[in-house]
Amino acid sequence: MHRKILRRTALAIALASASVTALSACAPAVDVTAAADAANPACAPMMVALPDQIGDAALRKTNSQATAAWGDPSQVILRCGVNVPGPTTDRCVSVNNIDWVIKEGDPVYTLTTFGREPATEILIDPVKLEAANISSATVLTELAAAVGKIKATGKCVGQEDLQNLPSAQ
Repeated sequence: MHRKILRRTALAIALASASVTALSACAPAVDVTAAADAANPACAPMMVALPDQIGDAALRKTNSQATAAWGDPSQVILRCGVNVPGPTTDRCVSVNNIDWVIKEGDPVYTLTTFGREPATEILIDPVKLEAANISSATVLTELAAAVGKIKATGKCVGQEDLQNLPSAQ
């Protein structure tokens, strides 16, 4: 009698394990192209600190180094190791001490960290975010602690900063 119970328990565990494996096989990795400098060791501390969720969008597996995706379908894509932006007239915002250069596309917006090397890029589709009840401010706030693992070496300068420059005499 005791052996029957053990066999049933072992069979139940085996079936449960097979079910979990089968279910996880149904969720393919998100196809994200790695950035040119994705192997930069400075990306690693940020990648391990990424949040498990942004709003209700869960972190998903990706198929490339130093990349991440949230939501199904993906609402936020992150890539570490993209080209560091130089001086620009593009809009720049600061959220929780992280500066982001914003390039509005149709439909995808690209936000790239400014003053951090390697740079991190986020791709968002405002329509998909809105449908998921996630604001772009929530995305930047949720990612700030992780992105902050890459040390800032500069910051955005706006028109108001240029007005206070000393004049040449």
